[in-house]
Amino acid sequence: MNAANQLIDNGNAEAAVAAYLHRHETKGLLRFITCGSVDDGKSTLIGRLLYESKGLFEDQLAALDKDSRRHGTQGENIDYALLLDGLSAEREQGITIDVAYRFFSTDKRKFIVADCPGHEQYTRNMATGASTADVAVVLVDARKGLLTQTRRHSYIVSLLGIRHVVLAVNKMDLVGYDEAIFDDIVAGYRELAVQLGIAHVTAIPLSALKGDNLLQRSPNTPWYDGTSLLGFLETVDVGTRGSDIGFRLPVQWVNRPNQDFRGFAGTIAVDAVSPGDDVVVLPSGRRSKVARVIGANGDLDRAVAGQSITLTLTDELDVSRGDVLADAHKPPQVSDQFAAHVLWMGEQPLLPGRPYWLKVGTRTVSTSVTEIKHKVDVNTQDQLAAKHLELNEVGYCNLHLDQAIPFEAYADNRELGGFILIDRQSNATVAAGTIDFALRRAGNIHWQHVDVDKAARARSKAQEPRCVWFTGLSGSGKSTIANLVEKRLHAMGHHCYILDGDNVRHGLNKDLGFTDEDRVENIRRVAEVARLMVDAGLIVLVSFISPFRAERRMARALFEPGEFVEVFVDTPLAVAEGRDVKGLYAKARAGRIPNFTGIDSPYEAPEQAELVLDTVHEAPEVAAEKVIARLLP
Repeated sequence: MNAANQLIDNGNAEAAVAAYLHRHETKGLLRFITCGSVDDGKSTLIGRLLYESKGLFEDQLAALDKDSRRHGTQGENIDYALLLDGLSAEREQGITIDVAYRFFSTDKRKFIVADCPGHEQYTRNMATGASTADVAVVLVDARKGLLTQTRRHSYIVSLLGIRHVVLAVNKMDLVGYDEAIFDDIVAGYRELAVQLGIAHVTAIPLSALKGDNLLQRSPNTPWYDGTSLLGFLETVDVGTRGSDIGFRLPVQWVNRPNQDFRGFAGTIAVDAVSPGDDVVVLPSGRRSKVARVIGANGDLDRAVAGQSITLTLTDELDVSRGDVLADAHKPPQVSDQFAAHVLWMGEQPLLPGRPYWLKVGTRTVSTSVTEIKHKVDVNTQDQLAAKHLELNEVGYCNLHLDQAIPFEAYADNRELGGFILIDRQSNATVAAGTIDFALRRAGNIHWQHVDVDKAARARSKAQEPRCVWFTGLSGSGKSTIANLVEKRLHAMGHHCYILDGDNVRHGLNKDLGFTDEDRVENIRRVAEVARLMVDAGLIVLVSFISPFRAERRMARALFEPGEFVEVFVDTPLAVAEGRDVKGLYAKARAGRIPNFTGIDSPYEAPEQAELVLDTVHEAPEVAAEKVIARLLP
């Protein structure tokens, strides 16, 4: 009998454990950030949450106790901030630099919290943490009230579409838990929230250090009848962003294990999918039905947002990585031009016209900013005129892509509305952005078919069209060599034309100066003209300093393989300055010509030019013959 009871008890225990594990596997996950000004207590707040929610292992507790005595600011007491300030530089300075992520769990929910830095120069780090968050906890020191950085972070919170904000008025213990101080701060913040379009603000008086209103209501604030911070986080309903727009699956990978199976793998961004559903492939617009929905453990009757799956279709369609499978009855838009907010994260400024890689969802395309409509003073939200964006600045821009992509407004769908910009030379992420809408003109411009093509024009001239791009310092001899090449080609019966930097600035580019922004636009226009000339069957000789590799790479990308020949006229600065035919270097040295290449503006030498000419040891005629030999082998 005892053995039978023991078996029953064991069975009940196993069932209880199984039920417990199932409950914790299936409970929801909330991502939230803490942000605010320096020393508002963000790290202390999260550290105490982790400590009080029993989210720490024994070795972490032991390390915290040891570090508190060694690095802490609370005497013999635990310094909860040390759980988050993991970098040695942070511990030495007592501030947060990078974004620190931590996981913890309660009986009701799982959490991933990002502790974001407070300093202005780390705004890009804060934006990284906010990009995936559902809730923002904005801390304000009750002694200081709303500060500039509070406004800055709140603006980025609104820009990145976080809909729920907790205004955590911290360090109430240091102001005697004064209700009037709390009310005054809350009133000011609600005015700011209205300006920024933040709809849901919950204000909570806190002392992260003492634990007031953190896990439960505090007797020190009897005048406050709201929830504790943890109570809010456990119960806030963040909903499902864009759940009414229809199924979306950015294709991550074409799954082809053998010749009999072809599926399309990815993570569902929005809504759900089942076998038999009508879907459309974008940007191609081809339609089909879902044949199978396959999860990690086999076929599924239904898959929902957040699940990683493989879909098969009833038709053989051309689907590639970066395409989007979507509800055929509610498809997203497709465009190649957008209005978007851009948060610049690069050390070098964003320059309109310069090409970057844009990554949205699983698709990567080439893009450039065609216009900065204005930049935003994130401290005051004023709109300011701008020709470029510096580190941590936000601009409202027009973007042009080299191909149309499926998209949605960021407010509806983060996955298809948020993007990053990548530097094409270093592959570093230099910006994050949010799409607002497609520019209306994008859908109205199409290529007009013409019957006489480039090949026909080239045949009529009996030549291979080329763009020969001469680059080098002022005084290197570019124009002299290009002129000799044109004379030689003309004598041989070839049709050619020189686009010279000085000559073009008398007409096409007379509105441009010599700032970095204008230099980029100068080369963009000339490259487009050169492309048209090559399309006309000509050999075009482009003689421009063109100091930046990015713009020369952009020019090369306009041409077919073999059509673009980069010629680096390699002349040392001292030699070029010694020639100084036009007296420009002397004026630049005297400060009369700003932004002069080689003096106070850089020249980036080509890394893989098709031809390098040494004008120090070779006469211009010899250099010109080398160009001819390269063009007419």
